[in-house]
Amino acid sequence: LRSVPWYSVYGNHDYQKDPCACSTDPSDCAQVNWDVTNLTRFYMPGFNWFRQHPDLDLEVVGLDLNKFMDGWNMSTAHDDLNFGDCQWTDCKAECLGNSNARAEQAFDLFRERFENSTARNLLVFSHYPTDYFSSVPDFLRNLSNASQHDIIYFGGHRHNVDNTTTWQTQPNRNWVVGGGGGWSCDGPSQ
Repeated sequence: LRSVPWYSVYGNHDYQKDPCACSTDPSDCAQVNWDVTNLTRFYMPGFNWFRQHPDLDLEVVGLDLNKFMDGWNMSTAHDDLNFGDCQWTDCKAECLGNSNARAEQAFDLFRERFENSTARNLLVFSHYPTDYFSSVPDFLRNLSNASQHDIIYFGGHRHNVDNTTTWQTQPNRNWVVGGGGGWSCDGPSQ
């Protein structure tokens, strides 16, 4: 398993003790790794990033969308969503500001790659499943648009593995792949 790079983005628990929560500089982050050939660590060259694989006609896009930690509650307005785990950091206000900025940067990056990538296939992922983004309909609309790209989206957070409890993105696909993170799997079919 360690003979290929593993791609990553930060999830909610990752930020709780990481100096990254309080900083705008990716070099302050314990998990950031710019070296795709360093197979001892996951590859994550920043908060939001992409990597092209022309031989596969594929582009991978990693997004930090921790602002949407409470997005499961679809009655919460976009402006009222915030990264609740900032309460466990040493810098709650800075953490909230950083998570808002990183989410905005994530959507900007996704939009830019959606519009400009020449790859037929986009593999997009964040820590959260698509049903957490009901307050961002443009993002869901683009994930569902197959006119330029075949898009598959992977999200986690929820301790389940399925493609039925998510906001559907047909004709493209998406999965929640949150294997429990040390807790348990919550779905009845696990």
